[in-house]
Amino acid sequence: MDFAIPAELEDYYAELEAFIENTIEPMVARDDNIRFFDHRREDARTDWDRGGLPSHDWEDLLRECRKAADQAGHWRFSAPKKYGGQDGSNLWMAVIRDRFAQRGLGLHNDLQNEHSIVGNFPFVAMFETFGSEEQKQEFITGGFEGTRRVAFGLTEPDHGSDATWMETRAVRETRDGVDGWLINGEKMWITGMHVATHCAMFARTGGENGEASGITCFIVPNPTPGLEIEEWMWTFNMPTDHPRLSVTNVWVPDSAILGVEGRGLALAQSFVHQNRIRQAASSLGAAQYCVEESVRYARERKPFGEELAKNQAIQFPLVELATQCEMLRLLIYKTAWEMDNMAHEEIEKTISDKVSMCNYWANRLVCEAADRAMQVHGGIGYSRHKPFEHIYRHHRRYRITEGAEEIQMRKVAAYLFGYLGPRRGCFART
Repeated sequence: MDFAIPAELEDYYAELEAFIENTIEPMVARDDNIRFFDHRREDARTDWDRGGLPSHDWEDLLRECRKAADQAGHWRFSAPKKYGGQDGSNLWMAVIRDRFAQRGLGLHNDLQNEHSIVGNFPFVAMFETFGSEEQKQEFITGGFEGTRRVAFGLTEPDHGSDATWMETRAVRETRDGVDGWLINGEKMWITGMHVATHCAMFARTGGENGEASGITCFIVPNPTPGLEIEEWMWTFNMPTDHPRLSVTNVWVPDSAILGVEGRGLALAQSFVHQNRIRQAASSLGAAQYCVEESVRYARERKPFGEELAKNQAIQFPLVELATQCEMLRLLIYKTAWEMDNMAHEEIEKTISDKVSMCNYWANRLVCEAADRAMQVHGGIGYSRHKPFEHIYRHHRRYRITEGAEEIQMRKVAAYLFGYLGPRRGCFART
């Protein structure tokens, strides 16, 4: 078994580091852009007078960064080559996201906004697999050109983890001779609606409550008559771009359907694995950062005339966290490598439980590591003059989003006990 990182990946990461040093860090140093990353970060990023939305200056800086990364050939790294990407693999993305987060807060990789100089594009894969040729051209090409941005409209106020009971409904209606659908309902936590040109809105078009079939994905323009932002939900980590919205008699033509009518949930669940493994790598890297910063501080701090690091009460919790980081890194890299070496449809059947293990444990680990870093650093660790409170508040949401950790543990249990996956049927009575 060879656990070495491929030499070509090391070479590419060195190129990324040079790009960060020569292009991205000067952006942060320019004017007063450091305000977005120092103790003023939450206030500087938030437009309190617009309901807590991201400030225009902050989003302008993110766009400038993405444009520079795209011109340098980095931003589309994970996208297919035919769209200007490099077909970046899951393993390479895991290593890059892990190392980016180990650098600490920075414009190179600010996950509060799902921003990175090496982008992640779940909608590209969705449109490439399920979209018509017209939809691919409009939303994949348009997405990279900046003319299209799609929000993901699955969650509802009364239905979160179990989308099979969603109350948003779509019924057939023909207007001016054009066959289409009339949609009514509510959605919540639909990230990015303030800048989205469209919303991938999921609605029940058939079947019964609780059934996975009968749910359809519609690409709804934003704005459109009947689609209203009711409020912006303020969260643990501000700014917010997560609204509660109402859908009242919104009409779309048949051509707005993405994928197959009634098969929308399969579309929604098809690419969670890519997101989850990359998110796990980022949480792991942030956890490692918290551990390393705590070790460094404990060696420098000298209460009562001796290094803080000499106390076992400081050593042992950090030893446990460091051990978990090492073990988790191996599982994340191994799982990402396995994903790259099997057909996409086989991932759900064989190693979906491993992806869930990586994700829920990494998201829990980073919260524990940030909490421990605050404790080791004492008062200054609790302040906003250190990044640990920001790391904790940001990564805490990942224990709920992208599949709550309880949902992911249920997936692992289903594989472990043979209800799903390769062990299915192993415990059947004879």
